[in-house]
Amino acid sequence: MPAPSSGPAATAPRLQRALGLWDLVFYGIVLIQPTAPMPLFGVVDQEARGHVVTAILIAMAAMLLTAMSYGRMARAYPSSGSAYTYVGRELHPALGYITGWSMAMDYMLNPIICVIWCSKAAGNIAPAVPYAAWAVMFALLFTGLNLRGIRASAHTNEAIAIGLGAVVAVFLVAAARYVFGGPAHGAAFFMRPFYDPRTFSAPRLFTGASIAVLTYIGFDGISTLSEEVRDPRRNIPRATVLVCLITGVLAAVEVYAAQLVWPAGKAFPDVDTAFSWVAGQAGGAMLFQLVNFALLAANVGSGMGAQLGVARLLYGMGREDALPRRFFGVLDPKRSIPRNNVLFTGALALLGAFALSYQLGAEMLNFGAFIAFMGVNTAAFLRARRDGERRWTSMAAPIGGLVICFYIWLNLRWPAKLAGTAWLVAGVLYGAWKTRGFRKTVTFDV
Repeated sequence: MPAPSSGPAATAPRLQRALGLWDLVFYGIVLIQPTAPMPLFGVVDQEARGHVVTAILIAMAAMLLTAMSYGRMARAYPSSGSAYTYVGRELHPALGYITGWSMAMDYMLNPIICVIWCSKAAGNIAPAVPYAAWAVMFALLFTGLNLRGIRASAHTNEAIAIGLGAVVAVFLVAAARYVFGGPAHGAAFFMRPFYDPRTFSAPRLFTGASIAVLTYIGFDGISTLSEEVRDPRRNIPRATVLVCLITGVLAAVEVYAAQLVWPAGKAFPDVDTAFSWVAGQAGGAMLFQLVNFALLAANVGSGMGAQLGVARLLYGMGREDALPRRFFGVLDPKRSIPRNNVLFTGALALLGAFALSYQLGAEMLNFGAFIAFMGVNTAAFLRARRDGERRWTSMAAPIGGLVICFYIWLNLRWPAKLAGTAWLVAGVLYGAWKTRGFRKTVTFDV
């Protein structure tokens, strides 16, 4: 028997394939968070005229089909989890660049809407402090902690997800007691969150669905673990679909209970933090503060992570000279973090907190997300054809995902479409200048 090799190849560290299906599912739920639909409840309720449950379910249909397309592409490219890569390789590098540019907008908007929501939620705790002061404080908090290199461990994120799950359970119990502890209700009352003929409007419903998609943002992060998963060609697609399904069912239950407690048409004291007010209606001041604080903590964690994600994205682009390398492509020598980018994104988050509303920021984020989703569905359709899988079962998911995503994207409000289109035009012009008419490739580290 030959002696085991002791060369560099034998001793070099490598990623271990240790994750199974349910490890991936739990990771995806932690990534999205059990309270995902709560921050956007009021905005969707306002746009969909009370049909939040139906909007969540329509968004789930689009995301389930898109998740299947992500799964197909993860099988084709098991070492990459990027929509930019999928579209660039299957369609055209220039289209991949546009997808990456759209995703960059998502990354940049995420910390902005977190600062906005945290500032509104903190205002519920201390209303005497003005919104502007809270916005400055949270922008500085995210930036300061990221400059120190502080990041939550996987175990901390799991603990946060479990804690948020407990808050969801407490809310559902309080909502059930509120609904069934009062006068008896007929069947129409319990069906109204799904369909209320007095307020139903199909265009408004799909506008609500275009915002409700934010509930599922992050599910595609599962595919980035491909190199650490046992049997990734099988487990990545299954986990991606399961996470979308579990998230959608849980979200539908949460907003259904909220709509029973707070019927459509009743104005919220603050639309952006509407779910906290629903919790107060169901369980009193204590539950109001519990839900408000839980969502505040969740958004602080999301905001910090999102800002660091943007900083790393910009560093990757700077390192590849897609952005000016001298500013974006450098690391702090002491803490090995992209300090310039953290400061830049902190300033961007602060400015955005005064320039945008939570709703417009969320819709612009989804504008970019839908560009990526439509691109992945198209790439999956072409991949199925190249692989010779011409059965309708292989074609239905990418075609259905593309059609539904496109229709929901069309129903975004015009300010979001106008701002998103301006971002795309700027990206195309910059990319054309940087690559001399796209004769070279611009790399996105996403």
